Amino acid sequence: MTGPLTGVLALGRPTFDLAYAGERLAAMRGAIAAAGVETVGPVELLLDAAAARAGLEALVTRGVDRILVLQVTFTDAAMIAEVAARFGGPLALWAPPEPRAGGRLRLNALCGLNLASHALGLRGRRFGWLFADPAEEGAPAAVRALLAGGRDVRPPVLPAPAAPAEGGGAAAARRLSGRRIGRIGVHPEGFDTCAYDAAAVQRMTGVAVVERTLPDLFARARAVPAAAVAAARQEAAAAVQGLEALDADELDRSLRLRAALAALAREQQIDAFAIRCWPEAFTEHGGAVCGPAAMLGEARTPCACEADVYGALTQLLLQEIAAAPVFLADLVDVDAGDDSAVVWHCGQAPLSLADPAVPARATVHSNRRMALLFEFALKPGRITLARISQAQGRPRMVIAGAEMLRRPMAFTGTSGVLRFDAPAGRVLAGVIDGGLEHHMALAYGDHRAALAEAAAALGLPVQDLCAD
Repeated sequence: MTGPLTGVLALGRPTFDLAYAGERLAAMRGAIAAAGVETVGPVELLLDAAAARAGLEALVTRGVDRILVLQVTFTDAAMIAEVAARFGGPLALWAPPEPRAGGRLRLNALCGLNLASHALGLRGRRFGWLFADPAEEGAPAAVRALLAGGRDVRPPVLPAPAAPAEGGGAAAARRLSGRRIGRIGVHPEGFDTCAYDAAAVQRMTGVAVVERTLPDLFARARAVPAAAVAAARQEAAAAVQGLEALDADELDRSLRLRAALAALAREQQIDAFAIRCWPEAFTEHGGAVCGPAAMLGEARTPCACEADVYGALTQLLLQEIAAAPVFLADLVDVDAGDDSAVVWHCGQAPLSLADPAVPARATVHSNRRMALLFEFALKPGRITLARISQAQGRPRMVIAGAEMLRRPMAFTGTSGVLRFDAPAGRVLAGVIDGGLEHHMALAYGDHRAALAEAAAALGLPVQDLCAD
């Protein structure tokens, strides 16, 4: 082989299906070899920061011409940020899809690619990307195009903010003023998508951020009276089947979070929460916050995972416009051939979003194996996706229209298969090229015009992922 020397780093996380990840990695390396690319670097899946950092240093010392990061499973973006800081040459990312088999998300690689694109966009770093099955016939050609620069990002050209106009969306934006978001715990390392500036949030929207700690929440949960826990259990039992099959102690600790958060919302006049949900809810408290978040969302106190304040802010606005519960979801799969995509989260969507044809059930977290989560497929119907975004350091309102389809549940947790108002591959390009955050708020109904009005009132340009 001749030509540029490509350094390869394969990233993964041990909470995912490592046997399957190994199969995907072997197929990716096979496609790279079939593309005629000369590579160096660790051959194994790098599962922690120390191993990935050592691999990166070896590539920099070797003097590779470019680096290809194989995003084999979900990871946060901390390592991608280090690669960008240490290596100034061409950079490319490749994530593989996985089958919509109705089980757990075995890799969740697209979400990892999404976080990486956001981190690189914030740093002004150009890169190429690929989301493709390495076993497909065209994979070697796609790899060659990727490494030749033919799949580099094309950041969107944002329009100027529209002139404010009176309407329901503008009124909803004004009603945000005086609202309060309770941020509990700090966002996880490598989640630039969840970073925020409280002063900037208040200047833009009039929303205040109230910061509290996870130990405070857990102490409140332990002190919840038995009657409040019983009421939370009754609420959950009325919503989902299968509570009796769960571990009783885990269920009790999870329901205590429901009661503690509701009490905190009343005491502190909190309208939405942004909660650092993992790993501490599992490792320190011993019960999931996902089911409690679903119940709070149904009661119109939306909750954002991973301490995502802008996610909570977007939920507040979209809930105000839709006058209905909202759901903060990840984009976890895009199938250009089927022209469909999957939105998902572990199990914290409000129950009114469930498909009535398939009863919702109580379950455990797919990776951490603790209660309480709500599992169901999203109901069919018209939906709107939105995000008040900080992508690439250029605040904007991101919107997309879609139709939720009645399909078998793609992955365990809460998931839905949708068809965007534009080709799915083009929407994915808008997400990755734009370096968008991995969370988008979802509500049923068509609320794009009202969101555009709200954006104008807030002085934000609009990035419509489905516009021509």
